[in-house]
Amino acid sequence: MVNSEQLFYNALAVALLSDYKKLAKLKEKHGSWSSAWRDGGYGEPNPEKEFTRLKTAGIKLILRDEPEFPRVLKEIPLPPLAIYLKGNLPAGETTVSVVGTRKATPEGEEIAYDFSRVLASRGINIVSGLAMGIDSAAHKGALKTGRTYAVLGTGVDNPYPHLNKKLAEDILAKGGGLISEYPPGSVAFPSRFLERNRIVSGLSQAVVLIEAPKRSGSLATARFALEQNRDIFVVPGPAGHTNYRGSHSLIRAGARLVSSPEELLEDLGLNAKNESINLPMENIPEENVILELVRSNGTLAIDEIIELAKLDTSLALRAVSGLVLAGKLKEKPNGYQIS
Repeated sequence: MVNSEQLFYNALAVALLSDYKKLAKLKEKHGSWSSAWRDGGYGEPNPEKEFTRLKTAGIKLILRDEPEFPRVLKEIPLPPLAIYLKGNLPAGETTVSVVGTRKATPEGEEIAYDFSRVLASRGINIVSGLAMGIDSAAHKGALKTGRTYAVLGTGVDNPYPHLNKKLAEDILAKGGGLISEYPPGSVAFPSRFLERNRIVSGLSQAVVLIEAPKRSGSLATARFALEQNRDIFVVPGPAGHTNYRGSHSLIRAGARLVSSPEELLEDLGLNAKNESINLPMENIPEENVILELVRSNGTLAIDEIIELAKLDTSLALRAVSGLVLAGKLKEKPNGYQIS
């Protein structure tokens, strides 16, 4: 049986292009979405047709007053009136957002990838915005060891940017989810990407910023996080680098500096220094190669690992770093050894 409140909320959201202020006023005035629709005299769209579109696409609508609506989102300023969901919502005790600039450096993308992979390996949900750059790297890192969730500024049937369509499919295939407050068919307006940032931070206990320029959407996420009483962590970078001007301003303003996943885990109370991080190695072939090389040779310096493994330098460094964090390798003055 169709939930009439969902039916008419969805129709109103389509008719009003998900204008939050207009929808909120209607709910306050009429008390229910069904009354707002009937009293408003809307002729289009057809509520039943639009709701069938949802069901056909496998999209779930959850209203704010329904039990399934995330409790953490109910607590934030201007909570979404409803969310559209494809896949699953984050489950468990800890969710962390990893965000940053679209115009990321390769080093910044590696940091986002490694942070997310290590955190996800500990059962932490990773949330980001599916944008290019830091967001994409965060999702990809999390997919190596766990689940990740993307909050969109478009409808969940139309992930943006289109270059990340495959990434969105991978997120769903691994048990994660696509989340939006906009109905199917909604297109990419610049304002929507700022609006969705409050949901990115709102779903999380902590927000990690990597490479945030002076004018960056990720700084808006940090402002939302501050308003929502979320913990804010910032990865520092080279002095004067344009991609870190916003990051360093946040640190000066009191955000917590974090330089490794281990530090973040410790600050989150997960005792990272006293526990091994179990990363599934079967899905990371370069790490298997490195482990076998070190096991066979006893101790290898990083340049020897790069030469013997025939790996790109950045890939080898990232793999070695992951192995150290996972407790598989230990660093010595003359190179790396099996732990």
